[in-house]
Amino acid sequence: MKLNNPIDPASLRPLIEKFWQLSGAKILRIEKEYDRSKGTPVFTVDGRYTTRGWTEWTEGFQYGSAILQYDATGDETFLKIGREGTVDRMASHVSHFGVHDHGFNNLSTYGNLLRLQREGRLPDGEWETEFYKIALKVSASVQAQRWSRTADGGGYIYSFNGPHSLFVDTIRSCRILGVGHCLGHAVMTENDRRVSLLGRSIQHGLSTARFNIYYGEGRDSYDEWGRTAHEAVFNTNDGNFRCPNAQQGFSGFTTWTRGLAWAMVGYPEELEFFRSLPASYDAEFEPFGGKAAVEAVYLKAAKATCDWFIENTASDGIPYWDGGAPQLYQLGDYRNRPADPFNDFEPVDSSAAAIGAQGLIRLGRYLGTDTAEGKHYYEAGLLALKTLLSETYTSHDESHHGLVLHSIYHRPNGWDFIPPGRKQPCGESSMWGDYHARELVLYVQRLLAGEPEYTFYGCLKGTSI
Repeated sequence: MKLNNPIDPASLRPLIEKFWQLSGAKILRIEKEYDRSKGTPVFTVDGRYTTRGWTEWTEGFQYGSAILQYDATGDETFLKIGREGTVDRMASHVSHFGVHDHGFNNLSTYGNLLRLQREGRLPDGEWETEFYKIALKVSASVQAQRWSRTADGGGYIYSFNGPHSLFVDTIRSCRILGVGHCLGHAVMTENDRRVSLLGRSIQHGLSTARFNIYYGEGRDSYDEWGRTAHEAVFNTNDGNFRCPNAQQGFSGFTTWTRGLAWAMVGYPEELEFFRSLPASYDAEFEPFGGKAAVEAVYLKAAKATCDWFIENTASDGIPYWDGGAPQLYQLGDYRNRPADPFNDFEPVDSSAAAIGAQGLIRLGRYLGTDTAEGKHYYEAGLLALKTLLSETYTSHDESHHGLVLHSIYHRPNGWDFIPPGRKQPCGESSMWGDYHARELVLYVQRLLAGEPEYTFYGCLKGTSI
């Protein structure tokens, strides 16, 4: 990335206003034209949202997008869509024992609605409040039950692949465990053994930092600072780590950039959350060496992944889909010029930019934008945001269902649409990319307006923390 020209966040206001106009139109078009009987909309094919039977991990982003639209604009049309969609469609996600996506689906819906209540943006109806809280508590407990132990006495929340599989993605999804804990909930296991949700979240974060993130410390022949493996594979008989792997990246020894982005935003968010906790929570960190030790591991992981992104991403802040994609060499010195979403060799992934940019901004603010280090990350995030708000990446085509263009879902499986006359996927959108672009823009908009910072734990305002 090229960070030579700092961006004034206030200069983004006109682009942000246009973004929400386009966003609202997209949400309404999907509501009008998408056939729900086909399943959850996942990504677009030739400009129209379609589904892909793997897991229903994107439905919370659909209704969460409407809730964020209301948050940003105050238009109650979108509140109605988000509320009704959450009540009518999201219960199965709360009790879904087969996925690791609870922090995606349920914090995006129940969590955002509860947060808006806590902020005084929605009526604080007793039963509605309790409805959102119980959904978050149950979701946190179900997520935490997906637990595998490692040989060193630790553990992780395993992916939908099974108990052997630790995905880097889940660091962002496991934040729901912290919410559940602060709402007074716990995991109840055999013989009524009570297990701390926050403890499991911390341990999962430590395991991800150890096994999915590299630090240039000689772990293997491809170890470099900030590289991530999508999946860490374990022997379930004894809990020993066996190898890195990739489900959606090119290989276990290359960096799938959306997986990297999940870590980029997941660790800074957790650091913000830990900082918000009062001293009475410090005992929860003691089994892991104490709060300061945990925060040090998380901060190292956050810096490493954000550094890798900055070092290996095109100059305008948009990454290619995998840092080791086999035809990247055909693009020459791609890091020192803007990304080309229409090239013939490897696709970019705008969704990785939308997710990662929020991580960069959060890490910069966590470290302090008045410091050189914090300012560096903050400005990198703003650069990626500015590029995403440009007409190259934000869809102005009224007939296109998607909001942010040039998103990639699963390149190895060949699921992404390649337009006629093109050699690589381009011009399409994803439900997670659109949602996280909205989340990113809302976060920055709130900063500019001096409003309460957008956080996943905003739904806890007024509780014991």
